[in-house]
Amino acid sequence: MIQESIAAVAAEISDYDLSSAAQLDAFRISYLGRKGRLADLFDQLKTVPNEEKRAVGQQLNALKQQAQARFDEQHAALEAAADNAPANPDFDYTLPVVPGALGTRHPLSLVREEMLRVLGRIGFNVAEGPEIEDDWHNFTALNFPENHPARDMQDTFFLMGECVNERMSEETGSTDASAGIHSSTHSPTHLLRTHTSPVQVRVMESQQPPIRSIMPGRVYRNEAISARAHMMFHQLEALYVDENVSFADLKQTVYYFVQELFGADINIRFRPSFFPFTEPSAEIDITCLICKGAGCNICKQSGWVEIGGGGMVDPAVLEFCGIDAERYSGFAWGLGIERIAMLKYQIKDLRLFTENDMRFLRQFEGL
Repeated sequence: MIQESIAAVAAEISDYDLSSAAQLDAFRISYLGRKGRLADLFDQLKTVPNEEKRAVGQQLNALKQQAQARFDEQHAALEAAADNAPANPDFDYTLPVVPGALGTRHPLSLVREEMLRVLGRIGFNVAEGPEIEDDWHNFTALNFPENHPARDMQDTFFLMGECVNERMSEETGSTDASAGIHSSTHSPTHLLRTHTSPVQVRVMESQQPPIRSIMPGRVYRNEAISARAHMMFHQLEALYVDENVSFADLKQTVYYFVQELFGADINIRFRPSFFPFTEPSAEIDITCLICKGAGCNICKQSGWVEIGGGGMVDPAVLEFCGIDAERYSGFAWGLGIERIAMLKYQIKDLRLFTENDMRFLRQFEGL
């Protein structure tokens, strides 16, 4: 009879040991769970004769309320006991907390900020621009004519839009549109900037001289990753445009920058070179910091290490940007932040900057 089962379950509920949280949870599953004893009794209600269902249903509801009340009462009692439990006598609460491991500044961030401070002291402000550029700002406005050999100086990551992929398929007869990044044999409209010089163009387009700005940022080139090269690296460029700016101003700025960064005993030399956006142009070398100019494998026994290049802004670039080249002149120069960090901290492998090896990074704690 179901009435006998109800009486038996009521006795079990009254006598169940609920002295621990584990026993309380077992009680909940056994009696209040979806597959528990009470659920089974409610399923048997449909077998009870109709004239008895009302009375049996009332007994089952009372039994469920009894089980729920017993559970709630003991649950509250266990929580209260836990809150009022005495402190662990074996634990010394006066001990200091375990310190968390603090991070440190990345060497590239350290060098970048020092370079900004040095140039900021002589009036250069910071300008930034997008890393995804268009052909105009990255090439054309910097005096890279279409199909000019100077474009081959950069091995570029072009961003291929859907329409560009369709055009490539028509030209090549291929249906493969998987090349989201393509070489410089085609001319899509957008690319990952190959240098920070596009920021110079944007500055000159948006304001008139005098201009004195520095442009730090990441750049991208399709190069094999090695100890001396990477497909992603950082540059810092400086631009000064005003009336009567000369190559002597460029040299004095570079002298000041290098000697503030590396010390007054560092020698500097300029070697004639070529860049599409400056004329005349020069490569900039400094005394090798490893051998102090005596000659070593780092400087290839020459005693000199190249750190960057620059020159006088080509008048065509000024005109592209809406600046009167008859009235104004300027200089631009730039260098790789990784190269400066490698020289400053005598790091011989460029890949260490991006490997996130904590043994390497911890060397710069406190700098």
